[in-house]
Amino acid sequence: MGCPSHRSPNRLRSSRTMQNVPARERLQLISAEEPPSAGFGDDVAAGLAASPKRLACHWFYDEVGSQLFEEICELPEYYLTRCERSILEERAAEIASLFDSPATLVELGSGSASKTRLLIEAFLAEHRRLVFAPIDISETMLESSARRLLDAYPRLEVRAFAGRYESGLEHFATHQSSPRLTLWLGSSVGNLDRMRAARFLRAVRGGMESDDRLLIGIDLRKDRATLEQAYDDAAGVTARFDLNLLERTNRELDADFDLSGFEHRATWRDDLGRVESHLVSRRDQRVRIEALDLDVDFAAGETIHTENSYKYSHDEIDWLAGASGMERETCWLDADGLYSLNLFAPAPA
Repeated sequence: MGCPSHRSPNRLRSSRTMQNVPARERLQLISAEEPPSAGFGDDVAAGLAASPKRLACHWFYDEVGSQLFEEICELPEYYLTRCERSILEERAAEIASLFDSPATLVELGSGSASKTRLLIEAFLAEHRRLVFAPIDISETMLESSARRLLDAYPRLEVRAFAGRYESGLEHFATHQSSPRLTLWLGSSVGNLDRMRAARFLRAVRGGMESDDRLLIGIDLRKDRATLEQAYDDAAGVTARFDLNLLERTNRELDADFDLSGFEHRATWRDDLGRVESHLVSRRDQRVRIEALDLDVDFAAGETIHTENSYKYSHDEIDWLAGASGMERETCWLDADGLYSLNLFAPAPA
């Protein structure tokens, strides 16, 4: 499945070669003025006072959570990473060829950037130099992955932003020339409900120029068993990832959650087109959160809703692009048709 290729006009100025420039001179790390954990306590207080209780999934990604997610991506049940990697292996050179001049790769939630290496290599082969601008909430993960990339690719520059997506996008929209290819891989868009996803992508669109593109991974609707196993693996890594939210609350807010008193549950909701993740209380219990001066009661069977993972049909992907002020220019699928990688272009005014 594909769409016509786009050829971008030559807009970027040439720069000095990066060959033999030391890695430390090719790395710029920008930290948001507000630490990534700012607001965590307020969110926990509001979420645990709500009915039903909830905790926002973006708090998963402290240092421990980020490492656990890297483990999840390699699990046999978690087909998303495997499928997306297979598409990139086949199509990275084609994607790089869509740009006539060196593009800046901006990545949302870059993590270890393991799949991104396929695009980095393709762009370096096509254009000889590249600026990679990852945005991630985990500064530790960001710096370690950036240094590995710089050691591996002497003609690469990394300008990394530690903080929230919105702040990073705003920074790079004003500090990096077009063309820019923004990457949002791993079907992370699925963590947002469909209207919030459209609003966020419309904000992304607001910072794009006509030659910029968004490469977005979007998981497709499929059978219940495949979906539920992907979010509740046999080895229990996803359960540890989910429970780390409670452990983080213990560490940072001096809470006394007993992790053995909760279990992870993932359920496919066909009516809503999403997998829901919950932490379920195994018994009646009370939790003290000292930093918030808060006691929280749980009944046996009561849940904390921690994450949604929305899945899309092709019609829903086209709707998402249109609602975001963009159009789906190209779509690539893995060999089994489980997963899609989509190139969104700014729609004409």
